[in-house]
Amino acid sequence: MKKKRKIVTKGRRYRSLFNLFSKDMAMDLGTANTLIYMRGVGIVLNEPSVVAYDRRKDEVLAVGNEAKSYLGRTPENIAAVRPLKDGVIADFIVTKTMIKEFFLKVQKISPIFKPKVVICVPAGITQVEKRAVLDAAEESGAGLVYLIEEPMAAAIGAGLDISEKKGQMVIDIGGGTTEVAVLSRSSVVNSATIRVAGDEINEEIVKYLIKEKNLQVGEISAEKCKIAIGSAYQVEGVSKYSVYGKDLLENKPKEVEVTPEEIRKAIREPVSAVVEMAKRVLVKTAPEFIEDIKRDGIIMAGGGSLLKGLHMHVQEETGLKCRLTEDPLTTIVEGSGIALENLAKFQKVFIN
Repeated sequence: MKKKRKIVTKGRRYRSLFNLFSKDMAMDLGTANTLIYMRGVGIVLNEPSVVAYDRRKDEVLAVGNEAKSYLGRTPENIAAVRPLKDGVIADFIVTKTMIKEFFLKVQKISPIFKPKVVICVPAGITQVEKRAVLDAAEESGAGLVYLIEEPMAAAIGAGLDISEKKGQMVIDIGGGTTEVAVLSRSSVVNSATIRVAGDEINEEIVKYLIKEKNLQVGEISAEKCKIAIGSAYQVEGVSKYSVYGKDLLENKPKEVEVTPEEIRKAIREPVSAVVEMAKRVLVKTAPEFIEDIKRDGIIMAGGGSLLKGLHMHVQEETGLKCRLTEDPLTTIVEGSGIALENLAKFQKVFIN
């Protein structure tokens, strides 16, 4: 009989913010990063959704920031993985372990006073995927778990009055997915999701450097390049960037310079996919809502929306005003936190 897989922790101790009782939390469980908001406190954790563990012992070595440093640098017996893919759980066991470790980083979970937890999930998540999120959170020490769609959380975090009958449009670009949604009366009335986002853009940079420069780079290097000079629209003040990697012809270290124009060309396809999806959602949206969106504009959130000039590109292609939220990286967890602080007011937005 096959032994049931289980990953154990080393019993590590984190400095907890509160130790007497478990405090309620909101969690943006993302493909790239996980953020936790604690009731009455605010955001208490923002770390990569990465787990490093020993394959032989099935023992966790690190989670979050420390685990990310293992990516691309692990010996054969160590795995550094992102347990979520395209916004949903790809590895249940590792995800459960990661959630538990993140909980322990911010507070001691009481077996008696279990915290209520609000968790963001992609719009259009399947029942099976919902069940996996609920089970992972509950097995990690959560009490009641409430699920909220990411575009809805983004709208709340952006300060929109989601209870209004008018249409409001949100584009949320994360690490694994991009979601476009039209909201009205505390509901998602029209939405679409594609598995193209920040990670896909990084992958396109990796492919471009291999094809055009014979240079092999890792995921982290590609991401740094994207942040430094990546853009969807020509912007001022962006210069060349030096990328370090391995020369595939001579099999030795190599440094090359790339320009913003080259990177813009490299990522054209995923950027176009995001814009085209926004257009498709607008085509399917009722005329009355289009009038509202034309007046108020499109809201953009999520780390992927920080790609230079992206909101300007969306604005030009759709003909609608487009603006970033005040802090796109934290808007979704902030919105989830607001829902957590006002559970009765926001009962209609939960999709359990």
